[in-house]
Amino acid sequence: MIRYYLDFEKPIQELELKIEELRSLSNGSEMNIDSELKKLEEKAEKLRQDIFSRLTPWQKTQIARHPDRPYTLDYINIITEDFIELHGDRRFADDPAVVGGIGSIDGITIMIIGHQKGRGTKERITRNFGQPHPEGYRKAKRLMEMAERFNMPVLTFIDTPGAFPGIGAEERGQAEAIATNLMVMSQLSVPIISVVIGEGGSGGALAFSVADRLFMLEHAIYSVISPEGCAAILWKKNGDIGAQEYERAAEALKLTAQDLLRFRIIDGIILEPSGGAHRDPEKAANNIKESVLKTLEELKDIEPDKLIEERYKKLRKIGQFNRSK
Repeated sequence: MIRYYLDFEKPIQELELKIEELRSLSNGSEMNIDSELKKLEEKAEKLRQDIFSRLTPWQKTQIARHPDRPYTLDYINIITEDFIELHGDRRFADDPAVVGGIGSIDGITIMIIGHQKGRGTKERITRNFGQPHPEGYRKAKRLMEMAERFNMPVLTFIDTPGAFPGIGAEERGQAEAIATNLMVMSQLSVPIISVVIGEGGSGGALAFSVADRLFMLEHAIYSVISPEGCAAILWKKNGDIGAQEYERAAEALKLTAQDLLRFRIIDGIILEPSGGAHRDPEKAANNIKESVLKTLEELKDIEPDKLIEERYKKLRKIGQFNRSK
């Protein structure tokens, strides 16, 4: 398998190429190089853990956008025993940037909705790089209301740079569609769990985030604007912008899971395999599954009115400012 390495992963790449080279040399050979391979693999693992334990916010942004990172459908295929995808908003069209349907996780029937970026150029264009149109949010709203009707909990996967800002999307009511989703999710009488699996950008992510529990994968990001957008607004007037400004913006935005847990905006961090979720999608998916099942167990006996009240209180606490006397 050909891996895609980010710039800061080059030392790991060099070691892993050496390991692959040794493996290929040993094929059909009588040489016993198992001990040498084991030493190199241990060294590579230690180096990977060291690099990933001190990632900067900008490096985490790059990991969150990694082209090999698992997407919503990847996780659905791993954690569900069966999944029936449902299409269309019953008003205009089906939006491939949003996938949703009914699945079963360890025998629990659940409505699963998420952004889907797509693999390869053709699919990414079809799915608009995970940037939904209004019909995507209206499809999600329809499925959430269906979940409430049939007393199914809702699980959302968040992975979008933001809602699509095109003229057609604005003409069809992009802002209204997002706002309606926020209202509907705030009033749903069934448990809602949201997981930021990659990039949680702006209102496009917020429209799937009004939840009883909001989690983030370890190397995911969640922010009102991208580091590039922030840097362009603040510093482009002074000339060209680049990696240095993106680093600065990413640090200022406090967009990492660790920052957001510290500020109590999210409820927990789901650990990723060493080197990121794309290194072992099955392990990452099982970590998500474990958190989802544990949370559903916590929420299942809460009365609907109490659930809505607690959700409201949780959201109202975000950003509270207490003036010191």
